[in-house]
Amino acid sequence: MRRRHVHFVFALGTLAFASLAVYEGMQLSRAERVNEAIARAQADALDSAIPEARFARAVKVAESGHYDEAVAQYKALLQGDHVQIRRSVFFNLGNLHLREALEHGREDEARWLPTIEFAKQSYRSLLREDPSDWDARHNLELALRLAPELEESFVADGEPPDNEEATSTVQHARMDLP
Repeated sequence: MRRRHVHFVFALGTLAFASLAVYEGMQLSRAERVNEAIARAQADALDSAIPEARFARAVKVAESGHYDEAVAQYKALLQGDHVQIRRSVFFNLGNLHLREALEHGREDEARWLPTIEFAKQSYRSLLREDPSDWDARHNLELALRLAPELEESFVADGEPPDNEEATSTVQHARMDLP
């Protein structure tokens, strides 16, 4: 009797692992098709239901220099529930905004500042999902250097706070009146 139970448990385990192997094999086949199409630069040939294919299309559009179309495709990808793709989309979207700002330069401030802010927003969204992403931290720091943020109290009033105290940086300066 004991021997039958052991064989039955072994058969169930074998069946479970076999079904897992079949599932993983199907996932591998799908990933290979996506990778092959991306390598051949034919992401348009893939099914648009595959998020990786849509991501590859968005990357190709961004590389071709069509900023608005690439932003629209990336934002459409954010509606999905694929966590790894969402992270990649946030990172690429931030990079796209940052490149667009750097391309137009500070002279076109009407375009410079909003695109930098969009880049910062994308990097922050990624860091909320994955705080350990050092590439996003680095790029956020770069964006913050390009367009530093003002303190909220300064922005709200339009004037610096009243409780600031100025100290002299001159050595041996007397601070009292004669």
